[in-house]
Amino acid sequence: MPVKEIITHINEEDKTVAHAIEEALPQIEKLITAIADKMLAGGRLFYIGAGTSGRLGILDASECPPTYGVPYDLVQGIIAGGFDAIIRAAEFAEDDKEQGWIDLQSQHISYKDFVVGIAASGTTPYVIGTLELCKKNNIDTGCITCNTGSPLAAVADYPVEVITGPEFVTGSTRMKAGTAQKMVLNMISTTVMIQLGRVEDNSMVNMQLSNEKLIDRGIKMLMQQSALTDYGKAKEILLQQGSVKKAVEYVHKT
Repeated sequence: MPVKEIITHINEEDKTVAHAIEEALPQIEKLITAIADKMLAGGRLFYIGAGTSGRLGILDASECPPTYGVPYDLVQGIIAGGFDAIIRAAEFAEDDKEQGWIDLQSQHISYKDFVVGIAASGTTPYVIGTLELCKKNNIDTGCITCNTGSPLAAVADYPVEVITGPEFVTGSTRMKAGTAQKMVLNMISTTVMIQLGRVEDNSMVNMQLSNEKLIDRGIKMLMQQSALTDYGKAKEILLQQGSVKKAVEYVHKT
């Protein structure tokens, strides 16, 4: 195929992903509600997976602190093979049914926490074994998979099955399946953070002010949500208080 034909077919396949997720919305709602209940009670959220699935969990977890101002250990991503597997494939790491539980124990997992297993095929031993041991230890679990009737969905308390079908490159689940997993993870973290009160209206009022772009965005948010009209004064208060939320509260009190 010429380049235009290749990308046209990939685009046509990608268009089907959102519809597949729409079919799974009732499952996604149940999963998010269960996660939010645990986290509102003081628990943490863990994503666990291998390969692309593990990397997507790490990506979603790592973006929660800067976006919502939560502690770095509140949402955690764990990948088969450890840190090195984020950038380099860890051969056979996904076949170890015991290691995932060991990895969770290193983070002092408890019944207060929630674990979401991510595996496109729904057959990854590392993820299935982890959820089985979570169940034995009274830890609630969910999963995101792109196959129907998988062993992973069978063991999860709150399974999400997004049936994306065959990939443009056969077996390359980093494509449609990966896109579907990312979209569901976006839904999970965003909705849970809203439930935790980390968003007001549609604004990231608790975001970390870690660069000039975010500081500028924070200043504009502060000016929109308060009577401040002076950009310099708004910046001074924002940097003093450390977040848009605290700055707005400060201005309203003074």
